[in-house]
Order: sequence, then C-alpha cells, then structure tokens
Amino acid sequence: MTEATKTALVGLRDLSTLQWYVIPILAVVFYIYTTEIKKARRNGDWNAVIAGAAVFGADFFNETWNGWFMILSGRSALWTAPGPTALRTMVGWNIEIMFMFSILGIIWYHALSESRDKKILGVDEKWFFAVGYSVICVAVEVALNVGNHLVWEYKFWERSVVGVPLIFVIGYFWFFAWAVLAVTRKSMKAKAAVAAAPYCLAAALNVVAALLGWRY
Repeated sequence: MTEATKTALVGLRDLSTLQWYVIPILAVVFYIYTTEIKKARRNGDWNAVIAGAAVFGADFFNETWNGWFMILSGRSALWTAPGPTALRTMVGWNIEIMFMFSILGIIWYHALSESRDKKILGVDEKWFFAVGYSVICVAVEVALNVGNHLVWEYKFWERSVVGVPLIFVIGYFWFFAWAVLAVTRKSMKAKAAVAAAPYCLAAALNVVAALLGWRY
C-alpha cells in the first residue's frame, strides 16, 4: 500500500474526528432538500430532488468501486483523500465531499431554464451544463491534487492529456448524464428507479466487502 493509502485508512469512519462545523453544513443541506421537497409537493415537479439524489448516488457508487480498486490492486485506489477531515467515510471520500455532492445535482438542475428544449451554442442545455459543471469539478479536483489533498497514484489517472479526460468522464460527467437520464423519464416511478440504481449497486458491493472483511 502507498503511504497516501495508509494515511487515508487511518481514522476511517472514526466518529471521534467529527468537528462542530459539520452541524451547520448538515443543516444547510437539510434546508435545501426540505425546500425542494416543499416545492415539489406544491407543483408536482420532483426533478430537482431526483437530480440531487441521482448525482449523489453516482458518487456513492464511484467511491465504492474506488475502494474495491484499492483492495484488488493491493496498492492504491485511483484517488485517495488522506488529508485532514471531520470524518473520513471511505479511502477517497469524506464528509466535506459528501456535502458537496449531495447538493450538486440540485445546483445543476436549477441552472436549467423553464423551457426544456432550450439550446446553448447549439447544444441541449442539460448537456451543456453537464459538461460545464464537469469541467469546473475537474478544475477543483486538479487544484486539490496540486495541494496534496487528493492523491493520484497511477499514470493513467493524473494531470495529463490522458488522465484529465478520464477524470472528466469517469469522475464527473457520468454523474450528470445519470441525472439527465433520471429527470427525463416520463413517470415518477421510472425517475426514482434510475436515481436509486447506483445506491443499490453500491450497497450490494459494500455488503460483499463487509462480509469479506475489507476496509476501504
């Protein structure tokens, strides 16, 4: 195991590391979802909530298979987050990252106009903003990597002409693509099923990992 991996495994899911600033941030997340649910009950449009759930679920699945990658490689996950945190939830995930991804889908959804057929530069706005937010996220990730808050170990996953596109697609773009898939379903049942799928896959993988005694 790399030094970054060993460090990232220290204090894993240790509640004694919690900091008080988690509480007000959690309250903000609750407020955002409560507000969106209240709006949805009034107007019947649950797409903002569905988008939020879809993006967070996709990230949960990503972090789960990233942990599997660490175990199966015997060396390192594709990304590790060994730096200070109020709670390290997985080898590449922490409470601060979780807060951000929990509302990212809602932010993306509210960037869209009322007209669902609008195009920007000839591109459907859903995909335009999916690309735009993915680019912003990659830029933030690169900055975190430069500051050693997010560590990349492998040559194919680094600041290069190969690595950055991979990070763009696998690390972020498919999250928004999944949200597009979810919100464009015709029935509420189908929307919920798409949003729930990554959670089910991640939960299954984590149950198997727990039974095998894996820590990530």
